[in-house]
Amino acid sequence: MQRIRKAVEPIGNSLPDWQILRDIMNAMDYPADYSSPEDIFDEMRSLTPSYAGISYKRLENGGIPWPCPNENHPGTPILHIGKFSRGLGKFSTIEYKEPAELPDEEYPLMLTTGRIVTQYHTGTMTRRCWGLNGADPEGFLEINPTDAKNLNIEDGDEISASTRRGSLITKAQVTTRVPEGLTFITFHFTESPANILTNSAPDPVTGTPEFKVCSVKIKKLDFSDFGCQKRKIFRKKSMRKDA
Repeated sequence: MQRIRKAVEPIGNSLPDWQILRDIMNAMDYPADYSSPEDIFDEMRSLTPSYAGISYKRLENGGIPWPCPNENHPGTPILHIGKFSRGLGKFSTIEYKEPAELPDEEYPLMLTTGRIVTQYHTGTMTRRCWGLNGADPEGFLEINPTDAKNLNIEDGDEISASTRRGSLITKAQVTTRVPEGLTFITFHFTESPANILTNSAPDPVTGTPEFKVCSVKIKKLDFSDFGCQKRKIFRKKSMRKDA
């Protein structure tokens, strides 16, 4: 764990994230009297035994690897040496359960979403960096060559991706990185926001939304009969159907 320091003061009426969250909590009648990021961190370490010995003061001298159970503990650079820290590894078997949504005649392919290294979280911020934006300037959907051939899709074609929740327009990337029947789409880019497609059905045990798997249909778009204005209209319609 290491401390990251503020580079510049907030500009205009802007606020640090921690103050925005604090104000939202107070507005929702959930008392939050934090006066600094250190207050928040101290609450975190009071509730998390593996962080208990890490303080802002200790971090002034450099990073500390957790677990660090108390302030006299040096930290734990390597968690497991020779054997698991609990003695033996614990393996638990679980019963396989199918996703809430599987391919069918209307939506014949599976869709999963994820990151790419150059636009790891949001494309809107890294687009301010010419190097990263130059490497991956826009979103795409990966599709297996067999599926692409069946849909008359070639690498670089503009396509629509639609699920029961919404549709968007992006470019096809024909690749064997995904197996037949599976497609992969980036979720970084505002003009092709993949999360409008995903399924929020909760996991029956943890309640975690099932954002990583759903069924999808892919269609090649042909703008040859339309001008640029028509293309813009199509892009405007890349939004959630119930929005």
